[in-house]
Amino acid sequence: MRRKIIPYNPKLKFLAKQLRNSMTIAEKMLWNGLKNRQILGYDFDRQRPIDNYIVDFYCKDLMLAIEVDGASHDSCEAIDKDKIRQARLEDLGVRFLRFDDDDVKHQLDRVLRSIEEWIIDNK
Repeated sequence: MRRKIIPYNPKLKFLAKQLRNSMTIAEKMLWNGLKNRQILGYDFDRQRPIDNYIVDFYCKDLMLAIEVDGASHDSCEAIDKDKIRQARLEDLGVRFLRFDDDDVKHQLDRVLRSIEEWIIDNK
């Protein structure tokens, strides 16, 4: 099966690089878990531009975005923006898994198992 390519706004490349260099503790922990485990043989990118947005982690082969939601996602405005962003990317075929920042920090193995189970159930 051929991988679907979703174009992105090239103006986001610089911002994505900045975000990779300033990841939160939870994002760093999840990134280390994803890259060290090579979950079921799938590769993930971090701070990946897709369309006009940047997702925390993305697997091109699965069209799966993984988001780590910390305190910056708690306001009503942020929740609304996340919903609009996710709906747009889902319209392009991207599927989402969301994890709370604290869950990643305190239950990383459970989060990684959840990702593995999602892959098994959805590939």
